[in-house]
Amino acid sequence: MSATEFRKQYGSHPFATRAKAVMTSGNTRSTVFVDPAPPYAELGQGCRVTDQLGHVSIDCNNNYTSLIHGHARRQINDAVTRVLQTGTAFGIPTESEIALAELLKERTSYQQWRFSNSGTEAVMTAIRAARAYTGRDVLIRFEGSYHGTADVVVPKGAPGLSAGVDKDVLVLPQGDRDAFDRAIEYVGGNLAAVLIDLLPNRAGMKPAEQDFVDHVRAATTRLGALMIIDEVITLRLAEAGFASKYNVQADLITAGKIIGGGFPVGAVAGRQDVLAVFDPRITTPVSWGGTFSANPVTMTAGRVALEEYDNTAISDLNNFGDILREKLLSAGVLVNGYGSLMRILEPVSQQNFWWETYERGVMLGTNGLLALSTAMKMSDLEEIAKAVINSVAAVRERCSDE
Repeated sequence: MSATEFRKQYGSHPFATRAKAVMTSGNTRSTVFVDPAPPYAELGQGCRVTDQLGHVSIDCNNNYTSLIHGHARRQINDAVTRVLQTGTAFGIPTESEIALAELLKERTSYQQWRFSNSGTEAVMTAIRAARAYTGRDVLIRFEGSYHGTADVVVPKGAPGLSAGVDKDVLVLPQGDRDAFDRAIEYVGGNLAAVLIDLLPNRAGMKPAEQDFVDHVRAATTRLGALMIIDEVITLRLAEAGFASKYNVQADLITAGKIIGGGFPVGAVAGRQDVLAVFDPRITTPVSWGGTFSANPVTMTAGRVALEEYDNTAISDLNNFGDILREKLLSAGVLVNGYGSLMRILEPVSQQNFWWETYERGVMLGTNGLLALSTAMKMSDLEEIAKAVINSVAAVRERCSDE
């Protein structure tokens, strides 16, 4: 079967027709769409996913880095099953959120935690906290870094934004110290926070330079502004988060993905005095609810997932990533990343590349993202490397023919 015929099967499947009748483009998430229609998952077991046509692939997407143990991890499923018997959500807290916050504090040393339902919401919470704490308005963030879908962090000029939504946001090239210093001088004492991702996926997953990170930390401290490090994706890279590799302590971090054990989650963590802006006992607190925030299903799944992802597991998985990245680089594939995260940067059609790898039995993110899971074995790495290398060759050949 040709690559074109393989793709057409999904576009003509009854699922595609049904889905497009009730959802724009046939699904709810822009990030999972591939033309003519995405496959629909039927079963996930370990590191493999079976779709509606019975096609099996090694999952290197892992729901965009959130499934650190792959699919249907027994320990997580067993814990969640027990929770389901006692209730899924309440209008009062449960002990489960205390337990997860205690574990995260122990691992990361960040003092206080506040849970939500997505990374987007975590970033919104952190920005609101920074502005409330400092009494200032301006946020600095960096080009190409993805921090969710809130208006304040999407690219300027994106459809649907009001003209003034970003008037208090400065967007700078990451790593450009001169541009940063000019912005600091321009903003003066109205800087609330600098938001930075140290391994920005959308910007090509190139690790931030140590000197620049240190410079941002020093500048925010000097100005009484906050440094917010987005660890929604990168928390998986070290027990204390990727920032620990830079020996830098943020005022606030945002977290998500792996801390939910496969369920919707977000969190902001940091200094106790900063997060005190949410304390309902103060005169003018920041009011922030969330009907399903810190629900016991997510909290329990997240705790078990993290308990199963200790320092040894982190080191082993990062080592797997290093091995795979070296295999790809040795074959001439353009790839960036760190540890268990990487991004293919070939200058080819991402849609074509995605389908080529998927047909060969490997599922990537639609932008060339790979996020490994503990469910993988060395033999899986061999299959992944072979599929990616052959797919790159096929897409390059197609580009030369065109």
